[in-house]
Amino acid sequence: MKLSDLTKGSTVLLGVIVAGYVSTTYVDQRFAMPVKTASVPAPTSSPAPTNGPAPSACVDADGSWKNWPWPNVPTLSPKCK
Repeated sequence: MKLSDLTKGSTVLLGVIVAGYVSTTYVDQRFAMPVKTASVPAPTSSPAPTNGPAPSACVDADGSWKNWPWPNVPTLSPKCK
């Protein structure tokens, strides 16, 4: 192996690592749901939060998706009740 081959390979590997990191942080900032911080007090007029499960994705009678915020849709989702 020549030194130039090692340099090219290292550069490509570093480029892939940097691209992966940048794309991951972009996706996290763009699509992740914001987390409420504990330092911000909750309004007193709102009801107490429930710890129940989030509604699952389902297909309505007209074929539209309910409870699914993402552009890609899971296959074989159940019909809405």
